[in-house]
Amino acid sequence: MSGRILEDSPNARINKTILDRYLALPLEDNIVQATYVWIDGTGEDLRCKDRTLDFIPSSPKELPVWNYDGSSCYQAEGSNSDTYLYPVAIYKDPFRRGNNILVMCDTYKFDGTPTATNKRKSCLEIVNKCLDEQPWFGIEQEYTFLDFDGYPLGWPKNGFPGPQGPYYCGVGANKVYARDIVDAHYRACLYAGVKVSGTNAEVMPAQWEFQVGPCLGISIGDDLWMSRFLLHRIAEEFGIVATLDPKPMPGDWNGAGAHTNVSTKAMREDGGIREIEKAVAKLSTCHERHIRAYDPKQGQDNARRLTGKHETSSINDFSAGVANRGCSIRIPRGVNDDGKGYFEDRRPSSNCDPYSVVEAILRTICLDE
Repeated sequence: MSGRILEDSPNARINKTILDRYLALPLEDNIVQATYVWIDGTGEDLRCKDRTLDFIPSSPKELPVWNYDGSSCYQAEGSNSDTYLYPVAIYKDPFRRGNNILVMCDTYKFDGTPTATNKRKSCLEIVNKCLDEQPWFGIEQEYTFLDFDGYPLGWPKNGFPGPQGPYYCGVGANKVYARDIVDAHYRACLYAGVKVSGTNAEVMPAQWEFQVGPCLGISIGDDLWMSRFLLHRIAEEFGIVATLDPKPMPGDWNGAGAHTNVSTKAMREDGGIREIEKAVAKLSTCHERHIRAYDPKQGQDNARRLTGKHETSSINDFSAGVANRGCSIRIPRGVNDDGKGYFEDRRPSSNCDPYSVVEAILRTICLDE
């Protein structure tokens, strides 16, 4: 990407090859650089910091609990700012490689209670109640690349690109932008151990999607958050911003979602379509509760996206259909024909907390709450 386009981006100007000579420095075999990653008080943004270990961990339980300044992450007062990081998942580090690791963490306040944006704890409690159901989840994470000025990457600075139509799964310099970042992210996720299953250019130019899953239970949340960290971290190196805003451009442009595909053991067995239909019926009675759980602002972000246009349903109404992308719940045509499989909840916003989404769905379809 040319310096002319990214002229205000400091990271785009840095010579990245200089770092290689330092990354090549040899370390003792037992030395591990561990990057602890956590969700801050916005419920959307991620933070990270590094520490040195003198052993190679095989489980998150072996890693030390750490702390950070919660007052600088919107999670504590300055007068009592220590907030604690509890490791929950380990991933291979695609930046430093070797034995170095990325560590997904839960956050807790000084008194041992979870922070307001620690949704994983309650999600795990619900997941553990539903283990016999063997719930699988797959999430389609949409996002948009922005130039450093906050405008979509590759868009004319004083206008708009041509209407939507040629960009979805497009090929060519006049249709897609920043495929380098997409490919780098895809490979980094696979290396790290994130269960990423695919990627594609989306309907709006500069908008892309990757899919995570199918994952069993809580691991979908861990993997999706770590995949988001990798996306932001890689885009940072290119000097480009990756936003998860569900409606980055107002007007006749598609928004961004996190369509969530759901399947239980019973749904995957012969005749499972009946279980899918039962789940959809349960979801229809809890629409407002799910809308509140499906974006970090309890529906305010999704209100900009779920308008009934641009392949969305109305935020005010619940609907379901076969192969219908204008519904709240879509049953894929192949699932309907096979009589078993999964359903897709199209309501979660691109900036949703997957732990909240999983908890809400399991409470409704498995625990009948």
